[in-house]
Amino acid sequence: MKNILNRRKFLQYSGIAGSAALLTGKAFAKPYRPEKEHEIGLSKWELETPSLCLDLDIMEENLKKVHINLQGTGIGVRPHTKTHKCPALAKLQMEAGAVGVCTAKLAESQVMLENGISEVLMTGVNIGKGKIRKAMQLRKAHKGFIQAVDNKQNAQDLQDAAKEAGVVADVVVDLDVIRRSGVPTGLPALELAQLVDQLPNLSFKGILAYDGGAQHIKGFQKRKERTIQTFGPVSETYAMMKKSGLNMEIFSGAGTGTYNMMDDVPGFTDVQVGSYLFMDTQYMAIGSKTNESLYDDFDPALTVLATVINTNHPNRLITDSGAKALTINKPSGQVIGETGFNYNAGSDEYGTVTFESSNKTYKTGDILEVIVPHCDPVVNLYDRIYGIRNGKVAEILPILGRGQSR
Repeated sequence: MKNILNRRKFLQYSGIAGSAALLTGKAFAKPYRPEKEHEIGLSKWELETPSLCLDLDIMEENLKKVHINLQGTGIGVRPHTKTHKCPALAKLQMEAGAVGVCTAKLAESQVMLENGISEVLMTGVNIGKGKIRKAMQLRKAHKGFIQAVDNKQNAQDLQDAAKEAGVVADVVVDLDVIRRSGVPTGLPALELAQLVDQLPNLSFKGILAYDGGAQHIKGFQKRKERTIQTFGPVSETYAMMKKSGLNMEIFSGAGTGTYNMMDDVPGFTDVQVGSYLFMDTQYMAIGSKTNESLYDDFDPALTVLATVINTNHPNRLITDSGAKALTINKPSGQVIGETGFNYNAGSDEYGTVTFESSNKTYKTGDILEVIVPHCDPVVNLYDRIYGIRNGKVAEILPILGRGQSR
């Protein structure tokens, strides 16, 4: 049979042409796909479910609060975009006063840099010749791209690739805080920083130190005690580096759970908050400085709409939103308007809600609004975020970093 598709049409139909356009950074000059523009102005309750929704008013308040809460500390905000993976939201964060943004992976970095975010610090290390070469090409095109390193061989590999690309790459040294990534504090970290500083195609900019294990410790004082203990060796290492004459313009770390505990750490420059913008049930459970039972520094803005599809059993609802819509992270999602609902998203396609009592009688077709359990992986399940204002769809925000885990 005659092949009716030439190469150009094949690329168009297969979606490869669209992927290639994304890499040029020119594919998303308009807000989102034209076929979704008809949803602007709809009531959020008219959206097909599952849908990922963002209350824009609450989000904007969270955006302001982190800067207000840090006023007078001298500490800046470098939001981690692994949370939202959305350049449009990163732009809002920059406009609000962020010193730059963080990314976890090289592909995320590319999405941000090629969609208008000029200051990007990648907190993970690039391992392997292919990734490192790609990173240096990205650095060549975008002067605000900073990379992390945590071992001497990686530093040499970065040097070789930077020389090959004809660039001087900005580099920070990642310090080991929770035995996950980073070079051990003390002399090993100092020696690595000095090596980076001496390599001709690398420019040493400072250090990272992120204690992911402290972020969800329940109780403000317990989190603070852990943070002070963790940052003791980190602070000593910072002092060693500064005394040796190294450039220490960046000392970055912390997160949404510890952002307001860093002003006693000498030299600390900025916090890598991420979840503060959206919030989730994991963070809501850790307690704040003034409220041990609820973390109320920021308010939940990100929800998933789920439709009730079965009510055949008493005290039990089945929805269309399971693990593929909400993940299986704990604590479970929280149904807005109900205090005693247990939402189990353990099934791929179905959510199971159990309860002893409810504020209303639910029927098939009713829509539940669920605060997400862990915002980062939930966002990665969707192509778009519906920005809601006054109950209606005001914006459709493309999650361009979805799936960019390389």
